[in-house]
Amino acid sequence: MKYIFIVIVLIHGLIHILGFLKGFELKEVKELTLPISRQMGVLWLTSALLFLTYCVLFLTNSKYSWFIGLVAVAISQILIIMFWKDAKFGTIPNMLILVVSIVSLSYYNFQNLVQRETNHLLSQNVSTKDKILNESDIKELPEPVKNWIRNSGAIGKPFISIGKVTQKAEMKMKAEQENWLTATAIQYTTIDNPAFIWSVDVKMNSLLNFQGRDKFENGKGEMLIKMNSLINVVNEHGEKLNEGTLQRYLGEMVWFPSLALSPHITWEQINDTTANATMSYEGNKGNGTFYFNKNGDIIKFSALRYNGNNADAKRHEWIMNISEYNTFEGIEVPSKMTATWKLPEGDWTWLKLEITDIKYNDNASR
Repeated sequence: MKYIFIVIVLIHGLIHILGFLKGFELKEVKELTLPISRQMGVLWLTSALLFLTYCVLFLTNSKYSWFIGLVAVAISQILIIMFWKDAKFGTIPNMLILVVSIVSLSYYNFQNLVQRETNHLLSQNVSTKDKILNESDIKELPEPVKNWIRNSGAIGKPFISIGKVTQKAEMKMKAEQENWLTATAIQYTTIDNPAFIWSVDVKMNSLLNFQGRDKFENGKGEMLIKMNSLINVVNEHGEKLNEGTLQRYLGEMVWFPSLALSPHITWEQINDTTANATMSYEGNKGNGTFYFNKNGDIIKFSALRYNGNNADAKRHEWIMNISEYNTFEGIEVPSKMTATWKLPEGDWTWLKLEITDIKYNDNASR
């Protein structure tokens, strides 16, 4: 679909050259019956060059392609109106390019929103990268948590203050959905001031996609989902979302072992391979249970989370099952996992997640 669109724009742009050729009397153009001055000829050429430039920017996914597209359409449509008798059908591709440019503009604005929020979140965090995690730091933790931190390789490494997690995912938005949607995502998590911002781009088909932004900051959660970056599908906040987002933050400790030492988290050992964590922050509270194998690896996280944010939403068990590990910057963490809701009508595995990269203690966003 993308390349069909490019061909349409290319042909549309090249047709504008006919106005230039006639205006400068370089070629007889029988299709254009109205007289064209040299000045108008220059505008026809300018419009053609703008459309060709737009093709290149669109193909290279330039974030500014929308601007050139809008300018090209504006000049082209003015010319079409002036020479309506000969050029009126050019309005059809112009409308198509206009719609695509508006969607691109919306995506640009959405990414700018995420960028501003990310910069703000990172600016609030106090770096502790000069502090080294030692054995003495973990002495008060439950034994299975100690074993996990040792086994991860985090001992002797700097305390993690910021993590940038790059992800690939497959998602099902409804339990009855058959096909998986593909997605890419980036998350920034801060430790000293507990927060995260997660931005995801989900492809539904060749025409439709949606962009999402989940945020946890100052103890509160927010969820924003836009269809083609343009139409709000979800824009949620509230106490139930606050609690669920905090529990998500807690579970994602699996990527940041030094988070286990946060003053906002208290631990209770259940047995040799299980420990419960409770987090209290800014009036928000939630807990979850971590399950470990005998080697010290985390294999599962479970929490009772609200499935939804509406008034009648109920808590259900939410499970993160871990299947593979990888090492990033010397720390071994889960790299493949699934997320499943245990609902009365049956299990709903809605997420398959793969971590492709993690960077620690890097303040630079994007």
